[in-house]
Amino acid sequence: MYKRIAIAAAAAAAAAALAGCQADEAGDNAAATANNTQAAAAPSGNLAQAVAGSARFRQAVEAAGLQATLTGPGPYTVLVPADAAFAKLPKDEVERLMQPAAKPELTAVLTYHILPGTILRADLQRAIQNGGGKAVLATMAGKTVTATGQGDRIILTDQAGRQVALTGPEKLATNGVVHQIDGVLLPATRPARPS
Repeated sequence: MYKRIAIAAAAAAAAAALAGCQADEAGDNAAATANNTQAAAAPSGNLAQAVAGSARFRQAVEAAGLQATLTGPGPYTVLVPADAAFAKLPKDEVERLMQPAAKPELTAVLTYHILPGTILRADLQRAIQNGGGKAVLATMAGKTVTATGQGDRIILTDQAGRQVALTGPEKLATNGVVHQIDGVLLPATRPARPS
């Protein structure tokens, strides 16, 4: 599953190299712009620190015991639902998932929000363009999420058909990148609830 990201990244790199050969000056300008963008958003901490602004997501990471993953070497891309996004879940669902008995299910939901590697917004846009309008991304949960474009917006669709959008600027971390999203992604099949 992780090969899909690598293939998309390789295709994007090959396309960029070809475009650079055809128009060196345009390539130099694009590279300078990308370097300036990355320099302006220099990482200031690890992923665990970068997600701290989303209290609900941070609490869920702690309940699932995933702090070591977000402080580890990575790199990872973390899709962090805004606190308001958790209110869109069915009533009491968040509280149920935070219970110790639901830890496997909570872990499955959270790892569905983590992608291997550092995937910037520009990388997603290129992958969508190179994929004919969509890019299938592997998650650490062993499932996929599909990225598409709607004008300047990037929309992510989970396996159950729910759609969320990337919102706000990306946050670079020393071990990856964080993108805020306006909803919670859920895998198509989650572990059965205890009776």
